[in-house]
Amino acid sequence: MTTKTFEHRRPAALRLRTLGLATLPLVLAGCASLGGDGGFKPVQQAAEQHLGKTVQLVKSEADQDVVGDRVDELLAKPLSADAAVQIALLNNRGLQASFQELGIAEAELVQASRLPNPGFSIAKLRRGDEREIERSFSFDLAHLIALPLTRQIESRRFAAVQRSVSMEMLSLAAESRKEYYAAVAAEQTARYMRDVRGTADAGAELAKRLAQAGNWTKLQQAREHGFFSEAVLNAARAEATRVSTRERLTRLLGLWGQQTRFTLPDRLPDLPPEPQDRPDVEQQAMAQRLDVQAAKQQTEAMAKSLGLSKITRFVNVLDLSYRRNGSNELPRQTGYEISFEIPLFDWGDARIAKAEAIYMQSVQRAAQVAVDARSEVREAYLGYRSSYDIAKHYRDDVVPTAKRISDENVLRYNGMFISVFELLADARAQISAVNASIEALRNFWMAQADLDMALIGKPRLSGGTAPATATGGAGPAH
Repeated sequence: MTTKTFEHRRPAALRLRTLGLATLPLVLAGCASLGGDGGFKPVQQAAEQHLGKTVQLVKSEADQDVVGDRVDELLAKPLSADAAVQIALLNNRGLQASFQELGIAEAELVQASRLPNPGFSIAKLRRGDEREIERSFSFDLAHLIALPLTRQIESRRFAAVQRSVSMEMLSLAAESRKEYYAAVAAEQTARYMRDVRGTADAGAELAKRLAQAGNWTKLQQAREHGFFSEAVLNAARAEATRVSTRERLTRLLGLWGQQTRFTLPDRLPDLPPEPQDRPDVEQQAMAQRLDVQAAKQQTEAMAKSLGLSKITRFVNVLDLSYRRNGSNELPRQTGYEISFEIPLFDWGDARIAKAEAIYMQSVQRAAQVAVDARSEVREAYLGYRSSYDIAKHYRDDVVPTAKRISDENVLRYNGMFISVFELLADARAQISAVNASIEALRNFWMAQADLDMALIGKPRLSGGTAPATATGGAGPAH
């Protein structure tokens, strides 16, 4: 009798064990937990791979102190372009706020990966002398069925957020580098325009004295004074530009207080000996641009979403309940209950049509992102090459020619072949050449930053590359 009972119970135990092994993955999924880094590692890898820089997620005062010490260390000496980028990546509060999006997206992923909580209800009813107790244990089967696909969708969305934050980080780095070159060029131009103002002031004073002595006409004096007035205005404009570009750089770097007194170098870096030759620039962009990858992932997520809509088309609500009812007058009642909506009026075709439209919308947007990316990287590369050619022309031709003319005029002045005012008139002609040369070099370095960004993400391309002259130049006095 004992053996028979044992053999009768063994299949039941085996079934329970099999059921336990089958449900183990679901239990583990239901226990999904938050990661330690909050999804921040891909952003760190992007900073190291594309920029050679570090980023840090500030979550406590201790983290902020570490960042502050590093920023102070970089500000202790004249700021370089690489140092400016590193400070922005560590200290820009807007970027830190975007980093928190990773934690939000990770929490949503973990939430979507967990099993729904079961429900339990108990009721005690009385009818005269009859007492009835109802117990119910329920579980949302619809949620359970959709769980694998829901997790895939949230995983793709999480990855898209990681790419989006990485792209924002790279964009901040590019804008900081461009603003750095703009600030250095503005400082260089402002110093030069102050020197020009001093020269114009001396020329105007000499013209005034000669006019008072009767050795200069009023027309000649007015021309010299006009040149001085223009030099004063140009110096004021250059100073205003210097202040505005420095403040924009300060905002990007997240500096305040004593940190805003950082020092910039006296001049822009020299032009490289040769420009970069990148015949496969479009292929590189398609392979590594984060916005293209993000658009692709978004489209894949929409495809998964469409599949999910089709699966749940006829099952809007599906609940599984186990019931155990007790009564003092009737035998105990047990069993289970499955409830679902009958698709009598809403067959789900509207939801399917909406999902398909959203998917095709995502496909078209992804295609447009690819078209834009190819165009942007071509434009960035052509802008880079043209700005290099322009800057090189100023460096090798325009400025040296202006200097040779100036040297020849100095020799003629020393030989008393020309007057001091003809010498001053020649100095005016050099002002436009020098200012345009500074702007051309600035435009090149900004175009370099645009090209680097266009290869990894959507750039904010600078305007025209042709340098504008800083002065109109008053007509020469004779």
